Amino acid sequence: MPLDTQGQSPQSAITDEERARRQAEVDFARGSVRYEGGTLPDEIEHLNTRYIAGEVDSGELTAAILSSHTVQRP
Repeated sequence: MPLDTQGQSPQSAITDEERARRQAEVDFARGSVRYEGGTLPDEIEHLNTRYIAGEVDSGELTAAILSSHTVQRP
């Protein structure tokens, strides 16, 4: 699902089950980051919220996170 010029994608309907699965994925990732002593920046949390809502798919979420200025590269 492509993003438009404002970085938004068309709203997609996902099931409650899919939404719960996505929430669990994000919660696990958030917990992993916290376990390592970090926190997710607001930009990433916003992307996670869009993913949980079904606005972006996992590939789009990953691409957006990797292109974020908040990602530290070696």
